[in-house]
Amino acid sequence: MSEERPLSLAKDPDPEPEPGGHPGAGPGPETADRPDTPGMAVSSSAARYEPDAAAGRGRPAGRFWSVRRAPAALVALVLLLCAAVLLYDIASVRAERPVGAWRRRLAEELSTRTLDDPWVITGAVLAVLAGVWLITLALTPGLRNLLPMRRESPLLRAGIERRAAGVVLHDRALQVPGVRTVRVRVGRRRIRVWAQAHFRDLHEVRADLDAVLETGIAGLGLAGAPALTVQVRRPKG
Repeated sequence: MSEERPLSLAKDPDPEPEPGGHPGAGPGPETADRPDTPGMAVSSSAARYEPDAAAGRGRPAGRFWSVRRAPAALVALVLLLCAAVLLYDIASVRAERPVGAWRRRLAEELSTRTLDDPWVITGAVLAVLAGVWLITLALTPGLRNLLPMRRESPLLRAGIERRAAGVVLHDRALQVPGVRTVRVRVGRRRIRVWAQAHFRDLHEVRADLDAVLETGIAGLGLAGAPALTVQVRRPKG
């Protein structure tokens, strides 16, 4: 008789705000008395975000592999047409009919043209490019827009689109006081955020954005540890 173990999710309580300050890291002594001016910007390039210890118990998850339906169908169609035409001509010869004109012309061209002929070089270059393209498709996973998530079970794989992850982080960043507009770009290894703040100290806004976005990235449950870069500016004018 097997025993079922309940699943529970725990969340750390928010840190208490410091007296007279906003929750999160505020500006240091060297930046507290620095006035903000239009056009001024502050940026941070945080180290790679490391998931918590509980999340690290999941199984490693690699990228999703594309099935390459369109390239496979194209190659299969070309090979099928070539094989069908060749077999039809061979069957015609077996039935005591004349050889196709295209076969005679092809045999003459192959026997008379030299290796330095422009048409021969062009055909060789196209064949090499097609081969490199097919090998690249066979050895690369593809699906670059799909980010793998942590695997907690060997029977289940999950992923999230980069655009959807950007929308989630964009909405979280807009909740920070002082943030006017936000632009988020989610890559496979780095997340870049550009924000405009119309009030509050830029260093305070950036510190709050760092905290909020790190929490948002942890909530996405990504298998990798993307680096976070945040840049905060004043609106022009």
